[in-house]
Amino acid sequence: MLIRRAPDIRPSEITPESIYLGRRAFMAGTGALLAGSAIPGIAFADVEPQALPKVIKSKYTVDEKVNSYKEITTYNNFYEYGTDKGEPAVNAPGLLKPSPWTVTVDGECNKPGTVDVDDFIKTSALEERVYRHRCVEAWSMVIPWVGVPLADVIKRFEPNGNAKYVAFQTLDDPKQMPGEKSDLVYPWPYTEGLRMDEAMNALTLLSVGLYGKTLAAQNGAPIRLVVPWKYGFKDIKSIVRISFVRNQPKTMWNQIAADEYGFYANVNPNHDHPRWSQAKERRIGEFLRRPTLMFNGYTEQVASLYSGMNLDTWY
Repeated sequence: MLIRRAPDIRPSEITPESIYLGRRAFMAGTGALLAGSAIPGIAFADVEPQALPKVIKSKYTVDEKVNSYKEITTYNNFYEYGTDKGEPAVNAPGLLKPSPWTVTVDGECNKPGTVDVDDFIKTSALEERVYRHRCVEAWSMVIPWVGVPLADVIKRFEPNGNAKYVAFQTLDDPKQMPGEKSDLVYPWPYTEGLRMDEAMNALTLLSVGLYGKTLAAQNGAPIRLVVPWKYGFKDIKSIVRISFVRNQPKTMWNQIAADEYGFYANVNPNHDHPRWSQAKERRIGEFLRRPTLMFNGYTEQVASLYSGMNLDTWY
């Protein structure tokens, strides 16, 4: 007998209640835009993920069952291509052009500049890191990312003593990301940020691939952030700018609802989202829920970053 399981959280619960009606308008508008932009059966030649060279296995790897490539590339959030989990996989490959692609690094640093993403791939030692991924919506995966430590990239640009935070920005191009044409709900482009010591932590990764291949468009090609002890909305996709700044940068979800999507966004089973519990999670591909781990299981590596902070009073 087929048993259908209801979604973990209704869309009206995921989106802050104050903007739910606005989001409905956004969805309707974005649907029309995507329908008019996508070309069925045709994708850019450079979108198809390619094998990455010289990928080494990292010691930063969890010994857990890895989610399939299909699960990782067909169930994810990327609101620039739609607000349902399956829409990015349908819409992004025919729209996003991940090559050529450059990342501008600026702000409080001695060596600002613009770097081609290919430079990261050709000149860096690419590592495969199998990380837990925990969404704020209470679902999770285990993903074999490929990338370079963010700390190694930061050192190349020599941030100065005024650099207390690192700010990130995604692509701002409504032609490639039709969802950005509507500003009824979301303050595009997507922005995120980390404290400098978080950015320099050994776990923090700039990912350029998964499963040994370049990133699929729907997963944030060609370069995205991965911070495994934080909720997934911190892992900004399709990065075009990295800035070293003095003050805590504005981040998209935090601007929308600061009481629900905090700047830190550390995984904490003891601190519920205002509208649902974070004590358990549903691993994609499994039926039963499992307990959520403090810092997503990375307590040993990151707990010292928050010494003296009350973990139950902030997200």
